[in-house]
Amino acid sequence: MAWDHLRADPESGGPPRTPVADAALAGLVERFEAAADPADAVGMRAYMRDQFPFLGIRSQRRVELSRAAIAALPRPAAADVVAVARACWALDEREYQYAGCWYARRFVKVLDASFLPEARFLVSTRSWWDTVDELAQNVVGPIVRADRSLQVVMDEWIDDPDLWIARTALLHQNRYRGDTDADRLFAYCRRRADHPDFFIRKAIGWALREYSRVDPDAVRAFVADPAVGLSGLSRREALTWLNRRHGPGA
Repeated sequence: MAWDHLRADPESGGPPRTPVADAALAGLVERFEAAADPADAVGMRAYMRDQFPFLGIRSQRRVELSRAAIAALPRPAAADVVAVARACWALDEREYQYAGCWYARRFVKVLDASFLPEARFLVSTRSWWDTVDELAQNVVGPIVRADRSLQVVMDEWIDDPDLWIARTALLHQNRYRGDTDADRLFAYCRRRADHPDFFIRKAIGWALREYSRVDPDAVRAFVADPAVGLSGLSRREALTWLNRRHGPGA
C-alpha cells in the first residue's frame, strides 16, 4: 500500500491504522492514481499558489471516486475516521487531504469531543484555506453544535497564535443560522479585529456576512460601531449581501 512506510504511532508522525481505514485508503489510492491527469494537476497547483502537489482530479470526479472507494465498507467508528484523515494528511497530493475532509464530513455524526484534538492537528498541518474552511464549517462546527459545552474549546482557539486555528473558531458557526451564538460570534470578531493577516480579516467578514442572513440589523450595528475597529476588508465582506439586497446604509 502507498502508505505502508508510515509509522503507526501518531505521536511519532505517522497515522494510526484500522482495518476499515486501510480498506478505504486502498480504494482511494487505487482510484485516484488511475484517474490522475498531469495536465490538470499543473493548473490546480498554480491556483493554490504552488503550495501542494496535485494529481489533477477535478472536484466532482474526486467525490465520485471517494464514494466508490468506500461503497462496500461498513459505517466507520470514530477511530476509523481519525485513521482515514491522518493517512490522507500523510500522503503528498492535495486530493488526499480533500478526501480526508470529505470522509470526516460524511461521517461527522460518529464524532464527538474526542475528535477536536485531531481536528486541531488537521487544521494546523498542511494548512491553507481549502481544507481549513471545510473542517471549520462542516466538521468542527457540527461537533460543537451537538455539544455546546465544547464552545469553551472554541474560546481557546480564537486566541491561538496559529491563524488557522483562530480562523476555525471564527468560521465554525457559519452553518448554524438561527442557532448561532451571536454574543460569542461578535466577541470573537471583536477580539481578532486588529489581526493583521488577510485570512483572519476575511474570516471575520465572512462569519458576519453569514449571520446577516439571520439578524441584518445586528450585523449592521456591529460593523458601524467604531469601537469594534474592524478592518475595511472585514466591513466590506460583512455587508456584501446586505448592500447587494438593500443598498448601502439601508
